[in-house]
Amino acid sequence: MIKELENIEARINWHWRDTMRTVRFFGFDARVAWLIPVWLLYLRWSTLILSFIVFFIFRFLENKGLTFPAAIRSLRSWVNGRKRPGLLRPYEKRFADYG
Repeated sequence: MIKELENIEARINWHWRDTMRTVRFFGFDARVAWLIPVWLLYLRWSTLILSFIVFFIFRFLENKGLTFPAAIRSLRSWVNGRKRPGLLRPYEKRFADYG
């Protein structure tokens, strides 16, 4: 009886399973789909080369196991470095010697 209820509940809630997955467009992340209309509207070798470069960057990131937002966060943390104080330098408290 419990197993049947679990199956019924799973059938009711099946549509929530894939809501967090990355949207795909011809095997690529859908975020690169904006390049296709740009390339179709501006047919030049430069846009074709630029779109292929962006496609390969996205493919490289996916092979590394990163989505585009995760790669941007990783790049941002690499640029900021290891030492990230909670307060900016002018707002840090200074030691005072009153003696």
